[in-house]
Amino acid sequence: MAMEMMLVGSKVKAYIKEKGGKTSGELMDELNKHVAMMLDHAVDRAKMNKRTTVKAQDV
Repeated sequence: MAMEMMLVGSKVKAYIKEKGGKTSGELMDELNKHVAMMLDHAVDRAKMNKRTTVKAQDV
């Protein structure tokens, strides 16, 4: 089952284009995986600190 996209593709592509780059077809899926891993880590860190609220310091 595919993971739900958490990013806005047009915004990512526009940002990269503004920097003079181009995007490949698989970029968004891979970037989405990295964001999910970062969020998983942040949630785990918040839980380790006995919080349910994920804060910037958890990222």
